[in-house]
Amino acid sequence: MSIGEICNREVVFIRRDAGILEAAQLMRQYHVGDLVVVDAKQGGRRPVGIVTDRDLVIEVIAEGVDMSKVAVEDVMSFELVTAREEDDILDTMKRMRAKGVRRVPVVDGDGALVGILSVDDLLELLAEEITDLAKIITREQVREKEKRK
Repeated sequence: MSIGEICNREVVFIRRDAGILEAAQLMRQYHVGDLVVVDAKQGGRRPVGIVTDRDLVIEVIAEGVDMSKVAVEDVMSFELVTAREEDDILDTMKRMRAKGVRRVPVVDGDGALVGILSVDDLLELLAEEITDLAKIITREQVREKEKRK
């Protein structure tokens, strides 16, 4: 299974020069804890960073910074880990673990933003897989009981 099959295609994004207040309002409007920061380039939006609700709290609110003087690019994470649609899930999980990231923008072959993958998406998938494995054990036990009759 590839990343493109499980990623969320409804990505909320923002420009790097947008204000922090706009970022917070987008997060509230769409009920998300992160925004992919993009640059508009020919051929689509290119992810250049991520800004999270935690970034806003830690870097702006807790520091007492005037929000009207801060742009998204001032607090966004620049060390961006991305995944291609065709990337393998396990390989991507390993990269996420190695880099210590919970969210990965997903790009197409041209590097344009097409989705986002989060740890939550991976946990949901793995939970389904574990449930399917447990059903195999249960089904085998039922078959053994039927044989004994």
